[in-house]
Amino acid sequence: MTEFNESRFAESLIAFRHELHRFPELSNQEFETTARLRARLRSHQIRILDLPLKTGLVAEIGDPQGPLVVLRSDIDALPIEEQSGVEYRSQNPGVMHACGHDFHCTAALGAAILLKKQESTLPGRVRILFQAAEETGQGAPEIINTGALKKAFAIFGLHNDPTLPAGVIGTKAGALTAAVDKFRITVTGTGSHAARPHEGNDPIVIAGQLITALQTLISRNAPSADNAVVSVTQIHSGTTWNVIPDSAWLEGTVRTFSPATRQLIETRLRHLLNGIATGFEAKISLDWQPGPPPVINDADWARFALQQATDSGFDARVVEASPIGEDFAFYQQQLPGAFVMVGTGQPYALHHPAFRINDDVLLPVSRYLARLAENALQSEQRPPDGHH
Repeated sequence: MTEFNESRFAESLIAFRHELHRFPELSNQEFETTARLRARLRSHQIRILDLPLKTGLVAEIGDPQGPLVVLRSDIDALPIEEQSGVEYRSQNPGVMHACGHDFHCTAALGAAILLKKQESTLPGRVRILFQAAEETGQGAPEIINTGALKKAFAIFGLHNDPTLPAGVIGTKAGALTAAVDKFRITVTGTGSHAARPHEGNDPIVIAGQLITALQTLISRNAPSADNAVVSVTQIHSGTTWNVIPDSAWLEGTVRTFSPATRQLIETRLRHLLNGIATGFEAKISLDWQPGPPPVINDADWARFALQQATDSGFDARVVEASPIGEDFAFYQQQLPGAFVMVGTGQPYALHHPAFRINDDVLLPVSRYLARLAENALQSEQRPPDGHH
């Protein structure tokens, strides 16, 4: 491509991202987003697989019989009212691309277009996932169920990171993001007049004991070298000032980086609730809602992803693990791969109403993803070198 065409290509990608940003859609409702992606892919004669997906799609470039590598992006937005101040702000009230999925899927679209230009020389094929419903953790299992990952030898994914400077790509071997589990605890006691608490069984006092006891799940159970978090984020009970209610409920989240600690905390939580229920002669029920497991990067592919970042002109860094959740982890239960963080150097965090993306990073990231896929295929053509 000439320099002139390259700048036009960059402008077209930025314009496409702004269009997606203006019309964000919630998880499993990404119909317009899917249609826009489908039309743009088709305009470049890029194959789209016929899969039973309600929203989202999978594109493929290269020899249909060749070795298969997968790139993953996501397309859904969040139920947030936008306050970013950008001129292409969301036109859908109460919905916003506050996590940068418009950036992720546009970067993947750019990579698809670049790979299509060299399709005849690709030593295999690249599948690009434009995945729905990352925010609910349902999108990745749905794509896995279609069989789209069968025969693939590796998968790569990306997420923007406002806390890293623009021009940085970061990852690490092993756990990069946390398992995300949600819990809801209901305490059922016996109501009474506030002046006669001995005639009831006060669920608020029991809930208070619970909140304190939950703090020991990490401090007295998780190994000190193994980072983990338990947060109680809401508690509700009662309706007035002079009546002790008959129930209370609280909700929160657990974040863990190792499967063993994840299991340990759930088990200890159940024991703790049983013990407190017995001690207070109350009924305590737990609704435990497991989310995605931790993203655990294959060491060889993580090293490979950083090397490709350096070769693409990025500042490649080994970064710390982050307690966010990411359903890319489900793919890594099926095949090895690496997830990378792309620096955008922006002031507002993911999911913030004023969140913004740095468009200067868009074309370089498309180039990086295309290079990553092509060189992964090249490495697959050589004798085994420990990647598997």
